[in-house]
Amino acid sequence: MAGHCNNHVPVGDLKIFSGTACADLASRICRYLDVPHGGAQVERFPDGETIVKLEDDVRGRDCFVVQSTRPPVNDNLMELLIFIDCLRRASANRITAVMPYFGYARQDRKSEGRTPITAKLVANLIVEAGAQRVLTMNLHADQIQGFFDIPVDHLSAAPVLTQHFHTLTLDNPVVASPDVGNIKFGSDFASRLGADLAVIDKRRLGADRTRANRVVGNVEGASVMMFDDMITTAGTVCEAAKLLREYGAKEIHVAATHAVFAGPAVSRLTEAGFKQIVVSDTIPVSDEVRQKLTNLRVLSVAGLIGEAIRRIHEHRSISELFHWDRGKRE
Repeated sequence: MAGHCNNHVPVGDLKIFSGTACADLASRICRYLDVPHGGAQVERFPDGETIVKLEDDVRGRDCFVVQSTRPPVNDNLMELLIFIDCLRRASANRITAVMPYFGYARQDRKSEGRTPITAKLVANLIVEAGAQRVLTMNLHADQIQGFFDIPVDHLSAAPVLTQHFHTLTLDNPVVASPDVGNIKFGSDFASRLGADLAVIDKRRLGADRTRANRVVGNVEGASVMMFDDMITTAGTVCEAAKLLREYGAKEIHVAATHAVFAGPAVSRLTEAGFKQIVVSDTIPVSDEVRQKLTNLRVLSVAGLIGEAIRRIHEHRSISELFHWDRGKRE
């Protein structure tokens, strides 16, 4: 899916814009579709306020704005809302918020008294701003789709990740779920990769600390792969890797869709001794991080998102993109 597409999409009324959070990914999407990047200026006033000014006519056009609400989450979310409002006031026919990474996704329920459900608030803000559709990838909680009163297309980076691991020659491959809550996710990867499945029993000690207690399954002498939707502080995967080695794992690969890499993540990953760290480009990875993590591999999901945009624009089904087998053949 990640390569350049040979089928040119007529420019017609299709316009793809991007905020500042993932401009490189937006450019790759435009190259995949062979359409020009929409012209817009995003500026900050001295007091920190954001202003968006469109350079292209969007009246009656089908507009897509690509913006991950990555850290700094509040700044990037506000930029997305302003961008959507700008398109609406410029008389765009339809506005789709393309959010490769959806911030605030972990605040999807009241886990204790007197706390907000911020994921629902963010959904309300996006709809109120004027978005008529949302395209996103690997939400931390699937139920967030139901927080929107507009269509939500929820993609998975699985076709890109599994394609990469299919190219590797691994002895005794085993997929390890880094926690019990991730079993279904890990089981799907194990099935597609023809690998056995192991599960790590984990206890959370705080906001950024976890403790892995035991491994359920055989990882002795195995090439272990761990898959997760995101790596934030890396506490979960690094603790899991330590335990997997105690249980005899030969080498450990970790893969995630979203490289949030907050707080101590990079130092933890540097010291964890992973054979390979694989992430997608839903969140840009800085040159500084790439230099520190010499075992990091960044895969592009531009083809997957671009194909979804093509099908939405042409009023065609994108449901087959949700299935890995078909996704790999696209």
